[in-house]
Amino acid sequence: MFYTCSPDCTDPLHQHGARRSAHLKAAPVARATATKTIARSRSGKTKVVDLHCHYLNPEVNAKTAHLNAAQYDPTVIFADDLTRETNVKQMKTRAVKLTGVDQRLKDMDRMGVDVQAVCPAPYHFFYFTEADYGAELARQVNEGIAKIVADTPDRFVGLGSVPLQNAELAVRELDYAVKNLGLRGVEICTNVNGKNLTDPELGLEKFFARCEELGIVIFMHPLGYTQADRLTHHYFNNVIGNPLESTVAVSHLIFDGVMARHPKLKIVVAHGGGFVAHYWARMDHAWRARPDCRTVIKRPPSKYLEKFYFDSITFDPLMLKHLIDRFGADHVVLGTDYPYDMGEEDPLGLIAQVKRLPKADRELIAGGNAAKLLKLKF
Repeated sequence: MFYTCSPDCTDPLHQHGARRSAHLKAAPVARATATKTIARSRSGKTKVVDLHCHYLNPEVNAKTAHLNAAQYDPTVIFADDLTRETNVKQMKTRAVKLTGVDQRLKDMDRMGVDVQAVCPAPYHFFYFTEADYGAELARQVNEGIAKIVADTPDRFVGLGSVPLQNAELAVRELDYAVKNLGLRGVEICTNVNGKNLTDPELGLEKFFARCEELGIVIFMHPLGYTQADRLTHHYFNNVIGNPLESTVAVSHLIFDGVMARHPKLKIVVAHGGGFVAHYWARMDHAWRARPDCRTVIKRPPSKYLEKFYFDSITFDPLMLKHLIDRFGADHVVLGTDYPYDMGEEDPLGLIAQVKRLPKADRELIAGGNAAKLLKLKF
């Protein structure tokens, strides 16, 4: 599924059923910075790694057209006609970017990106399907991404998908994706069919434990807010809903103890960490003030929040600076959200605008942190 106009659309036309080195050198060193791993080629040139970009597999899209996935998609369900029309129109120009490689490579060169960590388009989570079929689809998604990486290994690495509607199958596919296909991690949604990732019915503790054991990246990406009756106009279920959904997911991972039980998890939160990365102090206050906020975790919530990583998609250098100052340059990674219109077209330019950011920190954000998380070797 690309962007779709409505969950019950039957229109046959929609086919539902059938600035590089200059940026990196821009700011003077204003403070000392710890020595960190920098992603460099053998020639010593800094590598830029995009850890938030998407690919939609056209074969999987065709195979699943009969599912009418839009009926399960909050970004379609909670949207007005103008938003649906705008999304359909957008895909006429962006489909080639989303489903292919040739234009993608040209755009990467234009943006100064050396390597993309390609992950599935959020419409290919398929958590709403029967578990075995969901596992089959995840396998096809993962094999498609692995092929892209194999065809152009100097420009792409892969993040896969797992069927989170069944924890056993999710762990099995995680192992296959990492060990057999060589993928560097997985992308997961912020909920499973409206259930929190920590919901006992899902039993995902074993999934998180296996991710920690393998030392792979979990890239957590929302697909709108699931209870967004008040967010249907003005594209609010993306503009507000996505960061709100990430905030809810991160908060449950903290307060329900997942981050305490699995302190070595490497979770990257999309869109600058949502709202929680910028208003974390309210959680800490609640933890100190109320017993119902201390039922599981023994330390202030922000101590667990500091274990997360955040992409740079904030759209404003002051907000990006706040993210860096609070959580450290070593916990921020470059992201573009390619190829969507809510992405960052000039990620290096945004980083360059952050005032008084040392060159070493700039290089960490541009590629060093992602290279370490993804275990890249140049």
